[in-house]
Amino acid sequence: MDIVETPSSNSDALIELTADVVAAYVSNNPVPVGELPNLIADVHAALGRVGGTAEQPSAEKQKPAVNPKRSVHDDYIVCLEDGKKFKSLKRHLMTHYNLSPEEYREKWGLDANYPMVAPNYAAARSQLAKKMGLGRKRKGR
Repeated sequence: MDIVETPSSNSDALIELTADVVAAYVSNNPVPVGELPNLIADVHAALGRVGGTAEQPSAEKQKPAVNPKRSVHDDYIVCLEDGKKFKSLKRHLMTHYNLSPEEYREKWGLDANYPMVAPNYAAARSQLAKKMGLGRKRKGR
């Protein structure tokens, strides 16, 4: 049997939550009898605001911090989320925005080949890897 929440069941749940919160608070904190109605009203109002309709920031399209066409420079890439400069964006995007490179590209309408690493940094790492002999088969096997 499915439970369908109606306005009256929402109201009942709110009253029950209010009672639980007030009871827990009063059991651990001294509250004068005259202040009890105000405490109940304040808790009820606060819980009502929490359960209300949440604003949806994603409904409004977020604007990039910089023009995407001007975000790639030789020595750094500018993050479209916050405008900060990075040699590599991948870790920043995951730790601060929980976005993978694919999600980031999709969010901002970028091409699949949009770089996540500054061009000069990528070239330097490539040269270092070649110098170390990475990517070549071993001799004598």
